[in-house]
Amino acid sequence: MKKANVAHPKLNELQATSICGNDISSSCLYVSALTIAYAGQYAWLSLLIVALVLFLFRKIYGEVVGALPLNGGAYNVLLNTASKRTASFAACLTILSYMATAVISAYEAMFYFHGIVHSLPLIPATIMILLIFMMLAIIGMGESAVVAVIIFITHLASLSLLVLTCCWFILNNGFAIFLANWHLPVSSGGLAMALFLGFSAAMLGISGFESSANFVEEQKDGVFPKTLRNMWRVVSFFNPAIALLALSIIPMASINNHQESLLSFMGQIAGGSWLSYIISIDAVLVLSGAVLTSYVGVTGLAERITLDRILPNFFLEKNRRGVNYRIVIGFFSLCVSILLVTKGNLANLAGVYTFSFLLVMALFGIGNLLLKAKRSKLPRVENAPVISVVIAIVFIIAAFLGNMKLNILSFYVFIKYLIPAMLFIIIMLNRARIIRYLIYSITYLKEPLRKLILSNVRLHRALVKIKSQELVFFTRGDNVSILNRVMIYVEDNEPTKRLKIVHIANEDSNNDSLRKDIEVLDRAYPEIDIDFVEIDGIFGPEIIDQLSKKWDIPKNFMFIGAPSNKFPYHVSELGGVRLIM
Repeated sequence: MKKANVAHPKLNELQATSICGNDISSSCLYVSALTIAYAGQYAWLSLLIVALVLFLFRKIYGEVVGALPLNGGAYNVLLNTASKRTASFAACLTILSYMATAVISAYEAMFYFHGIVHSLPLIPATIMILLIFMMLAIIGMGESAVVAVIIFITHLASLSLLVLTCCWFILNNGFAIFLANWHLPVSSGGLAMALFLGFSAAMLGISGFESSANFVEEQKDGVFPKTLRNMWRVVSFFNPAIALLALSIIPMASINNHQESLLSFMGQIAGGSWLSYIISIDAVLVLSGAVLTSYVGVTGLAERITLDRILPNFFLEKNRRGVNYRIVIGFFSLCVSILLVTKGNLANLAGVYTFSFLLVMALFGIGNLLLKAKRSKLPRVENAPVISVVIAIVFIIAAFLGNMKLNILSFYVFIKYLIPAMLFIIIMLNRARIIRYLIYSITYLKEPLRKLILSNVRLHRALVKIKSQELVFFTRGDNVSILNRVMIYVEDNEPTKRLKIVHIANEDSNNDSLRKDIEVLDRAYPEIDIDFVEIDGIFGPEIIDQLSKKWDIPKNFMFIGAPSNKFPYHVSELGGVRLIM
């Protein structure tokens, strides 16, 4: 496996905000019309409730990533607080969400462009957009960030121009249209149901908020919480404002007839063809920027889960710019395959998109609660109150159920995509066991099927390779009950059978007692080869780096218990060492 040790500059606040902000701010193009379709004249209230939910998640994400500032988002927090299987489920959902986001955004961008260039073939043009941003992602993070910044600033300027023009239109024409819309009868379900369904649909307006957590290691210190704040400000202002302005300048029937291009229609009404044209061009740019966000986010996540042996090591190959180009190309291939299979059917893609995103948000909230319960001593910059975390999760569950009520067929489509993805993950997590079963089967059938003996040899080699990866647990001299929990974790979550228990000795160490405990564990777990190693020194990043190079063991295969607030280093300084206790 070839590794590229390339030091690239980390992203500043504007660059990081732009990369994830293009995704979340592109929701302004469709979420207002979608919410009005269900909540009518009260759509802006539903969008304000969504802003409140997002405010709660600012603290939730801030606490988790402040304590565990590693790429992976929901996968990262669940890996360090729950089991590898649970974390893999979160990773699977996140990748599905990114795939659907990329395809929908690219297709919608070309749909807007099709309104300008009517001869444009939508499917080939969508593939071309995915290809262009694949190449941009392979070039490198810095170059991608420059493009993202240009798109983001242009988008904010275009939205601001639209808002100001609509306000000027209202000053000149009065509030007659708004009052007419306001006095329309509410849907048969009543105001509460209208707000609930509008809220459920409007939750799509915050998709992309989770993206920043998936490339946090590429951001400068202190940038991550600022990206959350900036994204919250953008959607909390523009989404409700655009819904309110639309209700003030366009009759309800016309709004419902222009759902797919409401903003450009607003520009046409308030300013004329020139503003409609600007909004259409802006839509093409920012939706394309959302495609870039998907590439950046999935690259950070996929590299992390590949390092943890959930995906094959094949994907770890990097180019000279330090980019995992095989992950980028693989993601492009998956996006194109989904586009061709669905033939650009946005209803099917939206099902994958909506339910994956909402489950990822819910799992992140659950991960926050697990972090509080299991890693209470872990230092963190922010602390989200438990009640606010529970309320946020309840809102997400409500939105999930609401979207099932809105379109149950989309939920079935989501399940159809989730099942094969999860089957692949389950096979990867249990590949050692599967290989053992295959070896047994081939051995049993070797008389009638002698040609399979060669396959048997290859399977033995593959099994040996999987089991040969050593793990390391750094112990402070823990008692046998804690070490036993470590063994249970390794047995349940890792296919390897080799574990080094490393003790960094000092004058207060009780080595005799520790040796006796490890002898007990060695007898209790005969299938795991335990190697006890004592080293003089002080535990910290330097000794971790030294041992990782000496033993050729990646740092993500090194484990520690959760450090207390007296620990002199932050978890981020340990290079990806995992917390399992």
